[in-house]
Amino acid sequence: MLRHGLITAVFCCLIASALTLTKGGGWADHLVYSLAIGTISWLFIDGCRLLLTRGRAIRWPFGARGYVVVVVGVTLGFLGGNLIGDAWVGAPTFDFLDFAGHKLATAIVITITATVGMCFYFYSLGKSKHLQGQIDLAQRAATEARLKLLETQLEPHMLFNTLANLRVLITLDPPRAVTMLDRLNSYLRVTLSGSRALSHPLAAEFDRLGDYLELMAVRMGPRLRYTLDLPDDLRDVPVPPLLLQPLVENAIRHGLEPQVEGGEITVRARHEGGRLVLDVCDTGQGQAPDEAPSEGGGFGLTQVRERLATLHGDTAALKLTPLREGGTCASISFPLTP
Repeated sequence: MLRHGLITAVFCCLIASALTLTKGGGWADHLVYSLAIGTISWLFIDGCRLLLTRGRAIRWPFGARGYVVVVVGVTLGFLGGNLIGDAWVGAPTFDFLDFAGHKLATAIVITITATVGMCFYFYSLGKSKHLQGQIDLAQRAATEARLKLLETQLEPHMLFNTLANLRVLITLDPPRAVTMLDRLNSYLRVTLSGSRALSHPLAAEFDRLGDYLELMAVRMGPRLRYTLDLPDDLRDVPVPPLLLQPLVENAIRHGLEPQVEGGEITVRARHEGGRLVLDVCDTGQGQAPDEAPSEGGGFGLTQVRERLATLHGDTAALKLTPLREGGTCASISFPLTP
């Protein structure tokens, strides 16, 4: 309402300037008439608008009520504003009703035209805001649906990879296979039984990642070593669930497993110039940054890129960088939300 009042005041100043240029006289006198008429009309129309449309999306009374509000607002503004203006310039009371020189007709035409024009502008502004809100709501719903679809694709992919590893371990080392199966059961209970959300704190992502790495450590034994580095000031930053796990899977499958001695995975979170940077680095055999990993790796990286693009558009990035000492570092970066 206050914004409408400021716009009305500016519009009244423009009317006063136009009248000064076309009819002569003092600008201050025209301004008093214009502001008095515009303020009374605005207060009545905007006040009725808010009272009659409480709880509605488009804050404007439809049908006969809307026309009545405008007509009464124009009448009150015209009568009250001219009385105030006449008092300001020292003219007799109701002097504006004098038809001489078409004074009354001119004042009525200006008042009606200005008031109706401002009402139409405010109505269009409110409707545009409502439609933009509906568009934003539809876009958020589409984004949420796409993220949920990507997540439902990613979860069984992770499960199938883990079951494939478990099948190999059953043949080679049944006791360790049983231990791995127990850890898998606990991991799935925590990860899949909860309600699906579009985001969770980065601390929860690191916790789930720690569970997964412990699960993989059952199969790989001392060949797998890992470090999780999460600063306290980044623990509550929201991220999509299972954002880092595909990168860790990729590092194990294509970096550490091909090496007899295995290697180490370091997952690190840091902020850099207003952006969150998440690094998943391994000491494996390494691969070229633009190399397309086979099977699971390609799927996982594609999923991560699509989820980042859905949430952050062009402001997010995923880069694979070969390390000089051997291995690969996958880095995700996107703007930190305030």
